[in-house]
Amino acid sequence: MRNRVHVMSLLLCLLGAPALALGQAAVPGKIGIINNIQEAIFATEEGKKALADLQKKFQPRQDDLQRQQQEIQALNEQLQKQAATLSDEERMRLNRDLEDKQKVFKRATEDFNAEVQGDREDALRRIGRKMMVVLNEYARQNGFILVVDAAQINVYYASPEIDLTPEIIRRFNAANPADTGATTGTPTPTPAATKPAAPPPKPAAAATKPADKPKP
Repeated sequence: MRNRVHVMSLLLCLLGAPALALGQAAVPGKIGIINNIQEAIFATEEGKKALADLQKKFQPRQDDLQRQQQEIQALNEQLQKQAATLSDEERMRLNRDLEDKQKVFKRATEDFNAEVQGDREDALRRIGRKMMVVLNEYARQNGFILVVDAAQINVYYASPEIDLTPEIIRRFNAANPADTGATTGTPTPTPAATKPAAPPPKPAAAATKPADKPKP
């Protein structure tokens, strides 16, 4: 919130300062917006390829996490369905097995999400530096005195004419052609870190409390 206040204050100062300057006419200039700089980065051809590479790299581990989750669910269901027939010893063994699997799954999920997020941020920084070069050059050439990220500040109205996103993406692609031959026709994947694997299911109540023995 504080950062947004600072950005808005800067915007107001830039808009108002020329008119308030004594003995000076208002400095002509334009203001533009980028709808969401991160989305714009991943909408470029290089950004799409980066996401596809991430998907390819982490897909085997994501599949393994899904397999672990299915094993945990199956074991949990077994404890529920067989609660009345399992011996105390077998019930304790299955509970230990379930707890061990849950711990391994939780640790693997945390490591997975951290690595995906780290690689995604690396791609953002790498491609973002190139995008800033394109954006700054375009702004200088076309008389823009300010370009803001609409995702970072509250923009209540903006004319479509000042949305620079499509033009910046087009210019970026022209200046930075990406080798997309391997990913042509492939939908842009969503980084797995944005959708973490579901938490492991809790042990069934029957699994932690021995069932009553049948009365003679």
